[in-house]
Amino acid sequence: MELDKAFGSVGEFGRSQKRLTAFLVLLQVYVACQSMLIVLVGAVPEYHIDQGEIPDSTEELARHVRFADNFTSIATEWYLIKHEAYKVNLASSLYFAGLLIGNIFFGPLSDKLGRKPVYMSGLFFDVIFGYVTAFAPSYEIFAMSRFIVGIMNGGMSLVSFVLTQEYVGKSYWALTGSLTNLTFAVGIAVYAFLGYYIREWRFLAFVSNSPGVFFFLLSFMLPESPRWLYSQGNTAEAEDVLQYLACGNGKERLTIKLKPCAGTMKKNDSASVLNLVKHPVLRWRTIILMYIWYVCSLVYYGLTFNAGELGGNLYLNVALYGLIEVPAFPLCMFFIEKSWSGRRKTTTYFLIFAGFACIFTMFLPENSGFFFSPTLLALCGKLTVSAAFNIVYIYTSELYPTVVRNAGLGVCSMTCRFGGVLAPFVPSMKTLNPSVPFMVFGISGVSAGFLTLLLPETLNKPIAESIEDLQGPVYQMLKNKKVNQLEENT
Repeated sequence: MELDKAFGSVGEFGRSQKRLTAFLVLLQVYVACQSMLIVLVGAVPEYHIDQGEIPDSTEELARHVRFADNFTSIATEWYLIKHEAYKVNLASSLYFAGLLIGNIFFGPLSDKLGRKPVYMSGLFFDVIFGYVTAFAPSYEIFAMSRFIVGIMNGGMSLVSFVLTQEYVGKSYWALTGSLTNLTFAVGIAVYAFLGYYIREWRFLAFVSNSPGVFFFLLSFMLPESPRWLYSQGNTAEAEDVLQYLACGNGKERLTIKLKPCAGTMKKNDSASVLNLVKHPVLRWRTIILMYIWYVCSLVYYGLTFNAGELGGNLYLNVALYGLIEVPAFPLCMFFIEKSWSGRRKTTTYFLIFAGFACIFTMFLPENSGFFFSPTLLALCGKLTVSAAFNIVYIYTSELYPTVVRNAGLGVCSMTCRFGGVLAPFVPSMKTLNPSVPFMVFGISGVSAGFLTLLLPETLNKPIAESIEDLQGPVYQMLKNKKVNQLEENT
């Protein structure tokens, strides 16, 4: 039988898949804590310098500065204020640079070596260097460890996301993808809760990293992805995994027998990023998706940085910026499963709304009350771009064949990190005109929304296992559109 039919017989989302999905979804709490670590660990408390002139050297500064004693951070330990303040942002940038590298290499590696071994290796080193962060004797060691954690965290979380999709039937991909991103948002609030009660930065880093040990040990029980095994021609092993899932779903007597995958890749033609360039359909698809991912990240972080100062409690603010994303996920689940909206139109609507939210923010006065304030409109924009971000993960997984799915997600995630790195610098364009940053975010969101319409709809469509599957008429929508447009222009 074919793989999708086999999932139908085994149970697309039975007890076995629910347990595996729950485990990998909960892993996102750990991922969120690592991602948000610098927000509290790098926070600067109130301080007072007891002399008129600011000391030039760090040693001199240490003798004359007095920090408020409500919490500690790398800023208080290594006196990263005034002329040294840039080092906090540098550590954050190094983490994002690590994410970018992890996304580039882990995707193709997992397509070639398998999901489980690459995921396990990434999680192992993520935990190890997470503890190096907590016990770093100097800023240089701290910054280096954050860079390596970024590589491992970005790569490992990418592969774990793909695993959550490939353990279940295609009709549940939207659910598992949404749950993954929802748990990440909740994880931000969990980290804020930990930070509220743990005010010493080294202990906070230690506690935030420790759940990784639990997840690593339990990960040995995870099976390899049956879709990856099938796409590589390991039909017998794929059948064993499906049999294991069937037994967990109470179908012990079910016998799984798969047809060989028609597009199994030869050993001398391994899946790689080059496949995304060589195939015409994948090439256009990848270019458009790269821009959409980049814009999602740029607008998401840009709205966060431009939403205005909430004031009040630091830990409450961090929690709110995580929880504001929670309503986005039921919205996604409602719209993307409807035939009149689907993945493509819903992504378009959310991106365009987020873009216009940025643009309209320019026309609202600062003191217009909370319900008409730029902050509320910007947060509504963040809600919708979070929804778009959530759909894009699911949509991208469905647009790529299994043999290059991780490579495609890795390349798209790489461009996403560029958006995250550039977003903090866009507000500096206010020196030209206060409206310029919002205009940049707004035009980016609207343009990405309209470009999404060039992609094919994947709702209720079969998943391509191999690149050869894309030659079928079901997968040709984008290519045919391009041909028709060229003929009309000529």
